[in-house]
Amino acid sequence: MPSKADLHIHSTYSDGVATVLQILEHVATNTDLKVIAITDHNCINGAQYASRLAHNFGIEIIVGEEISTIDGDLIGLFLDQPIAAGLSARESIQAIHAQGGLAVAPHPFDRSVSSLGQGSLPMSAYALDAIEGFNAGVYWFERSANFMAQRLAEQISLPTLGSSDSHSLSTIGAAYTRFEGTSARDVYSAIKSHAVSFAGNYWRMGDYVGNWCKTIQQKGLAQFVRLAVANSGYVQQGA
Repeated sequence: MPSKADLHIHSTYSDGVATVLQILEHVATNTDLKVIAITDHNCINGAQYASRLAHNFGIEIIVGEEISTIDGDLIGLFLDQPIAAGLSARESIQAIHAQGGLAVAPHPFDRSVSSLGQGSLPMSAYALDAIEGFNAGVYWFERSANFMAQRLAEQISLPTLGSSDSHSLSTIGAAYTRFEGTSARDVYSAIKSHAVSFAGNYWRMGDYVGNWCKTIQQKGLAQFVRLAVANSGYVQQGA
């Protein structure tokens, strides 16, 4: 039976509301995930910390990063060093591949956040290793973006991943990637060989509200607004 991996999770090292330790404890106790990737924005410190602790929880960690490129967000998986923000998507993908990592387009076509697929270059122009075909956190008014991503992945023959894009404990594993094996290296091999599939469900309304309230509680209203504006695809498109 295939195992499950959630390859898009945020911690308090960026705009998530759960600490690395809370994430590890939750995954080990409340999910059947075998592998997770911590993919904080423009930072791999939390993922590296999780990797050092993972053996205590019986799960495996992929060191990842959600990179702010000038063309839209990009996820690097299996990283040793952080990738700087502000590069082009092509430059960032080259930097990921130079480390032996995998480049994934998260939430492509989603206009509510900075996403690939909205600029002048077609997605086929990028040397991607996979596309996130089901992002559980996509707002209800942008969910057609998932179907567009799935169609594109089929058209250009790229593996399609499912991920929670979790920013809180309640949504971890909401969507996931299925793969044969149990380890992070098995995930790598499955993506490279196109032997992955996705499944899962969208966040519930309470998940959105709970995440917003917790973010305001932790960071304050002003920082919550700054994060919302910084991550807004609508603002960037209009800039």
